[in-house]
Amino acid sequence: MLRVASSFMVSLAAGTSMTCAGTVKTLLKDKKRWEVRSAGKGSKGERWYAWAWIATASPRHCLLARRHLKTGELAFRYCFTPEGQPLTKARLIRAAGLRWPVEEDFEISKDCFGLDQCQARLYTAILRHIVLVMASLAICAVTAALLRGRTGTQAPPPARPGPEPPAEPGMIPLTVPEIKRILAALTARPLPPPHVIHWDAWTRRHQARSRWFHQRARLKRDYALVS
Repeated sequence: MLRVASSFMVSLAAGTSMTCAGTVKTLLKDKKRWEVRSAGKGSKGERWYAWAWIATASPRHCLLARRHLKTGELAFRYCFTPEGQPLTKARLIRAAGLRWPVEEDFEISKDCFGLDQCQARLYTAILRHIVLVMASLAICAVTAALLRGRTGTQAPPPARPGPEPPAEPGMIPLTVPEIKRILAALTARPLPPPHVIHWDAWTRRHQARSRWFHQRARLKRDYALVS
């Protein structure tokens, strides 16, 4: 799956060629041709978009169009399906949603571990910096995955737009940035362990409460857009 610009030329099954934006204007005028589906869960709830699937001249290629429900912004992905693999819209949408975790990994590696803060010019020095960052990120990511079930006590997310917030929001699971901060506080800058534990619990409880309200607001907006 390759994300392409709106000016990308596509050969359609009828033997004509036009841009991605042109295919939407020509073939997808009817709103019934769009299907609202989730691209996966984010930190604030489901990520809902309208999707359309356009066949091309090649039986192994197709164009997947995504439209933002609120702004109407369009995004296009040129898809290839190997022979023998099932080709369904649901599978393509699920594959398109996998781009978000990859972007999150790059963002965390830059913000928390300084992936983009190396000023070395020699290849060996740059390689050493990248390897150290990747190793640090891997250690924190594995630790977060192993502790997810034991550290997450967050209240269930809202199922409808208008419920009252829970009295006790709980705490979100330990995240990669939080594990990095705990390790730094206990090693590089030694602090009393009770202080570190109290600060970590306060931060995660505040994040759990904030996430619950974000999910309720997103749910209310999605209900209005989908209906």
